[in-house]
Amino acid sequence: MSNKTVYILGIESSCDDTSASVICNGKVLSNVVANQEVHAKYGGVVPELASRAHQQNIVPVVQQAIEQAGITKHDLNAIAFTRGPGLMGSLLVGTSFAKSLALGLNIPLIDVNHMQAHILAHFIEEEGSKIPPFPFVCLTISGGHTQIVKITNHFEMEILGETIDDAVGEAFDKSAKILGLPYPGGPLIDKYAQLGNPKAFKFTKPKVGDLEFSFSGLKTGILYFIQKNTKENPDFIKENLHDVCASIQHTIIEILMDKLKNTVKQTGIKHIAIAGGVSANSEIRKRLTTAQKHWGWTTYIPKFEYTTDNAAMIAIAGYLKYLNNDYSDISVTAQARLKVTE
Repeated sequence: MSNKTVYILGIESSCDDTSASVICNGKVLSNVVANQEVHAKYGGVVPELASRAHQQNIVPVVQQAIEQAGITKHDLNAIAFTRGPGLMGSLLVGTSFAKSLALGLNIPLIDVNHMQAHILAHFIEEEGSKIPPFPFVCLTISGGHTQIVKITNHFEMEILGETIDDAVGEAFDKSAKILGLPYPGGPLIDKYAQLGNPKAFKFTKPKVGDLEFSFSGLKTGILYFIQKNTKENPDFIKENLHDVCASIQHTIIEILMDKLKNTVKQTGIKHIAIAGGVSANSEIRKRLTTAQKHWGWTTYIPKFEYTTDNAAMIAIAGYLKYLNNDYSDISVTAQARLKVTE
């Protein structure tokens, strides 16, 4: 690590949260997130509305992040931004803004892969945080992604297994929708599951490869199960909501844990991290903590504010790239589709 003080501004605009963060030598000085309430009534993110909201939010959010960090924009050493994956319109707002600001301040521009940033959030330096040693395995779980990644160094990653259809976050949200819960429903399933019996109802786990995931069949199974039972008893959901949520959550978390066990068996790596929005789920956090006792794993669970989309993870990834002099050309373009290995 260099002795000089390095300030990196991170900008994240891949979906529906506009976020800016300032990091100084690996420590977070500010992490401002503006959520977009506009999507709740549509039951999902509306891309056109998302990019408009980013345009309104980005200047105040960046300004707040710089002020909260107690610096001025002239103290910044580089600007990191999310290049992809994400919604094209949303990414373009962050990309254009980051380019203009870097040009105006005449400092380096650093593009960041959003999926890598979720994993690299584990390298944010904080009181009491433990940083995983290489190599480690990371289960990245969100509304758009479900994959097991082997991390050999900060920027050498390999996908060991991923979903062949839907992402786990989508399975949570769609199940919530089937139950008539508002969007985003994943956190509500988690909340109600804590009051229910996880063994009340049984859902079938999909049969796919050892390190592969599949959630579309499970979603269909849950849909048929609810349709059948509400036909017999119109109050079925109301009377059994907690048990149904607990059983759905239990099945999904079992699937994730099974794959992690297979990964440890195949790779011999016992340092296991989680990342992405679904890593905020209380049950997966609990199960990973007990895995340390039962199977001798060392697990790395991110702080809640670094699980969902946030700019601190973009800034830390930018800082690590900055130390490598890994800058972007001003002609860099946003990419809606981008693998974690790209």
